[in-house]
Amino acid sequence: MKVVHVNAEAQRNACLARLCAEVYGQQAGLTPLVVFTGTCSVFFPQEAARLFAAVDGQGKPQALALLVLDEEGEGMTVTHACALDQADAKQRLVSELTLKAPLRVEVDDAEQEAFYQKSGIKRWFGGTDGKRIGLGARHPAKNVRELAPTLALDEALILRRFKHDPKAFEEAKQAFLKGLNDFPQTL
Repeated sequence: MKVVHVNAEAQRNACLARLCAEVYGQQAGLTPLVVFTGTCSVFFPQEAARLFAAVDGQGKPQALALLVLDEEGEGMTVTHACALDQADAKQRLVSELTLKAPLRVEVDDAEQEAFYQKSGIKRWFGGTDGKRIGLGARHPAKNVRELAPTLALDEALILRRFKHDPKAFEEAKQAFLKGLNDFPQTL
């Protein structure tokens, strides 16, 4: 398995649509569309996010991960990740990214923390609202006070735009569906 940066726009959008669908599932309402739209229209053009895939020997995607920069541009947070075929592919992808990027994760429970510990995230701090923050070896922060906030989308603004601009909503929906339909067999 190798890790590839999915950078070509059409492939990146297709992989992001699939990632959002996998992470949020069928019952998520507009959340996958909002994250997809905001990431494609804000984060990718500003180079504030990167999409990575773990691929097998034939180039078939096995896992996907979206990393978003922090406000200082020093660290990258895994905001979304999923396995596609092999159950352990997500862990192998995160393990590889931990070796190469200044990685940060935020988790809600002990099971998620254990997953990321197995993936190479060794430094842990208490965060707000009971969350735990994990840092990879390449992350420059020495303690939780040194962490810059991860860039965030204004999801409420995107939802308001969808509500007040039916054309924008339809275009976003069609782009998302096109991405799902065009998910590449190989990268």
